[in-house]
Amino acid sequence: MDIKLISNEEKKNRITFSVSGIDIAYANTLRRIMGFEVPVMAIDEVEFRKNSSILYDELFAHRLGLIPLTTDLKAYTMTSECKCGGAGCASCTVKFTLKAAGPCTVYTADLKSKDPDIKPIANKIPIVKLLEDQEVELEATATLGKGKDHSKYCPGLIFYRIPDQDKDEFIFTVESWGQLTPKEIVIKAIDLYNSQLEEFSELVKKLE
Repeated sequence: MDIKLISNEEKKNRITFSVSGIDIAYANTLRRIMGFEVPVMAIDEVEFRKNSSILYDELFAHRLGLIPLTTDLKAYTMTSECKCGGAGCASCTVKFTLKAAGPCTVYTADLKSKDPDIKPIANKIPIVKLLEDQEVELEATATLGKGKDHSKYCPGLIFYRIPDQDKDEFIFTVESWGQLTPKEIVIKAIDLYNSQLEEFSELVKKLE
């Protein structure tokens, strides 16, 4: 296998690289792992204390869930794999609070995180516009998740092309939504792929 970097567009959060010495099955598996297996943070539960905005609770919660959040894979683990048994603790969840009263436009900067390393990727993403006498107060919980379970956990746009059908070369493009850098997505995907292969190998050995 040979990997060559073609371009690294940091401002666009995008990298392009070529991989040769693999077949299409390997390339497609790697693409799927990058897009649907690499975990990222997203708001999963919302508890409303007040909400007199134009958005009803379910729509408001859905909008919060789609806000990309910076992700630290070294500090947090999947809820299903956490020592707390899925109850939710500081190792697998992050709490956010939001309190605002109109008239105003509520932006992602108004979401206050309990962990400064886990926050919206941008401060000026609009959430809702509050009119006079409208207000919202809530607490939200973010967890790690995978794109195969919900699109809000997808880390970015990943695709490849084959420039020459006669050569075993694949040109990958990884464009991150901002939760992780493109490089982090690729490295984590390769780690997951190797881990899955090792697990599969151990299962095969048990059949002998």
